[in-house]
Amino acid sequence: MVATKVYVPAARAGLVSRDRLLSRLEDGASRRLTVVSAPAGFGKTTLVASWLPRMTNPRTVAWLSLDAADADPTLFWPGVAAALHRGLGPPGAAAPGQLSAFGVATDVTVSSVLNTLADTPAEVLLVLDDYHLADVPEVARGMAYLVDRLPPHAHLVLTTRADPDLPLARWRARGELVEIRAVDLRFTPVEIAAYFEEATSKPLTSTQVDTLESRTEGWIAALQLAAVSLQGRSDVAAFIDGFDGDHRFVVDYLIEEVLDHQPPAVRDFLLRSAVLDRLTGPLCDAVLDRDESGAMLQTCERANLFLQALDDRREWYRYHQLFADVLRARLVGEQPELVPVLHERASTWYERHDLLEEAVRHALSARDVERSARLMERAIPMIRRHRREAVVAGWLAALPEDTVRRSPVLSVFAGALEMVAGDVAAVESRLDDAERALVAAEADGVQPWSRTDELRTLPSTIAIYRASVAQARGDVEGTAAHARRALDVAGPGDHLARGGAAGFLGLAHWARGDVHQALETFGQAVESLRAAGNLVDALSAAVVLADLWRVSGRPATARERCVQGLRQAEGHGEAVSRATGELHVALAELDVEANELDRARTHLQVADGLISRAPLNEMHFRYFVSAAQLAAAEGNLPGALVHLDRAEELYRPGFLPDVRPIPAMRARLLVRQGALPAAADWARAGGLADGCPRAAARVRPPHVGAARARAAPRPSRRGSAR
Repeated sequence: MVATKVYVPAARAGLVSRDRLLSRLEDGASRRLTVVSAPAGFGKTTLVASWLPRMTNPRTVAWLSLDAADADPTLFWPGVAAALHRGLGPPGAAAPGQLSAFGVATDVTVSSVLNTLADTPAEVLLVLDDYHLADVPEVARGMAYLVDRLPPHAHLVLTTRADPDLPLARWRARGELVEIRAVDLRFTPVEIAAYFEEATSKPLTSTQVDTLESRTEGWIAALQLAAVSLQGRSDVAAFIDGFDGDHRFVVDYLIEEVLDHQPPAVRDFLLRSAVLDRLTGPLCDAVLDRDESGAMLQTCERANLFLQALDDRREWYRYHQLFADVLRARLVGEQPELVPVLHERASTWYERHDLLEEAVRHALSARDVERSARLMERAIPMIRRHRREAVVAGWLAALPEDTVRRSPVLSVFAGALEMVAGDVAAVESRLDDAERALVAAEADGVQPWSRTDELRTLPSTIAIYRASVAQARGDVEGTAAHARRALDVAGPGDHLARGGAAGFLGLAHWARGDVHQALETFGQAVESLRAAGNLVDALSAAVVLADLWRVSGRPATARERCVQGLRQAEGHGEAVSRATGELHVALAELDVEANELDRARTHLQVADGLISRAPLNEMHFRYFVSAAQLAAAEGNLPGALVHLDRAEELYRPGFLPDVRPIPAMRARLLVRQGALPAAADWARAGGLADGCPRAAARVRPPHVGAARARAAPRPSRRGSAR
């Protein structure tokens, strides 16, 4: 059947303005060819249809919607010719006989189409919608001939779910091609917000928009399905939080429109490879036990099967999140016994290529507990180097508790997570588990764990964490004793262990009031951490070193250390974002002290953008302390107290001494506000001033005494000495 439908579909009512794409189409109208290529449901047809009535220059438009029958060139070309004739000729005119006849030679028909276009004085736009349905070699040869010979006033637009089998590279190089792809068609957060307000009359919060953008990746069909599902619902937030590839409308759409149209070999590849978050040819070969997966990935990409290249060399790919969800659910439903096998193969491949984080993830998905634990023991040093505690926390939570307790390395790092959470007592229990496991293995003469440097240096690591427990409890002598033991058992080349031990020994000196010795020892710690290659820890330690220079009366040196740290962090990106935030907070505090309030505000703004992406840690507490200092310096005492309240909520005893005790800072603010009774309550309760560890109760800067004096009850004149 000849598809002679010649029409321009009306633009969808209330369509979100997409001026950024309409301008691309307008630019393309001056070239030979525009290709709008994207998977199903990305709004290709709607976009082109919405542009036609808004074209800058008047053009005669012929629109042909294709179907599967048009894969026959003897039907395709007469259909194109008829569409042009109806678009260009007078209303109701019939197509010329030689073009409407079946069985006409393709070259004759293409030539007739070109002649028709050449004889037309007006600007002509030919739109072939759903071109992928007709894209066979016999049609493609004629199309290439047509595009190469289009007259200057004629332009062709193709909408397609798969890249056409045409010499696009040649036309691209000549500047004769404009391409709009899925990455361009995706709705932006602004467009998502506008669409939902129009479609549902329910404005979304920025958080809800971000969630939808993340889940759908701007895929328009999914957004439309979500909007339909929201009709009549009052629980908007709950629906959006739960919207994923399990939603029945999404599942039905992707299965009916995409998966069911694939050849068996492609369908099988899609289902089995979906266990992978990232795909590359050799990995897919290993996991699927096949060859030539690289070629299959390229085929799937050209077919727009929701596959996105992650690099310019087209080596790594990933599936659209919702499509991957549907594929995985389908695989579990059809071949559940195959899922752990695929994950096990993936874990093995990643391990062989030293990609341990991915190896752990797939071993956990395969439910291979012992293998997961061994891989974690090997991966933890790399994870710790970048201070990614959240990753380790997720891993350990996925293991049975007895598996963690049997592994001394995992027990120690479970303790480290307890310290981050502020549960000091739980840290000691974990360290005891680790030491018992080491003793038992020595007695049995068997070590069932991965033989790593982390295991070899574990006695030193345990001593360091015991020093941190003592420091958190204010036990200065215990901190120093454990730190010295860590140094004693660490080898000369164990830079990480030596750096950690020297750091706690320096903190002990600080707590005793010996700032000079603390500076020397903590400086050694920073150098050891750098020698270990732990840039994040070295930068964080540089912040503490800057604190020591500040309290020793050398703020310029403190600033120099922080600026030097920022220079060292350049080029390392997200890996050091947490430490970079700490450096900016430290600089903000120095600026407040120097009354450089604008600079302080700038540093805090930079830090705010960094800490918002990091898990809760010491930096969050210190950020709000610094914000309180800035607010107080600007005279905003109520705002400063609000920041202190937030800092107090976030404070956890841990690796660093409490040199910014909130009660002392709050008391000073209360005194400035004239709230002397409240300040007196603090004075009676006891406390320390900013810049002095709690353990060093005897080291009190003069302003603490001043705060006490101003808050103290004043004697009556009658009873006072004269």
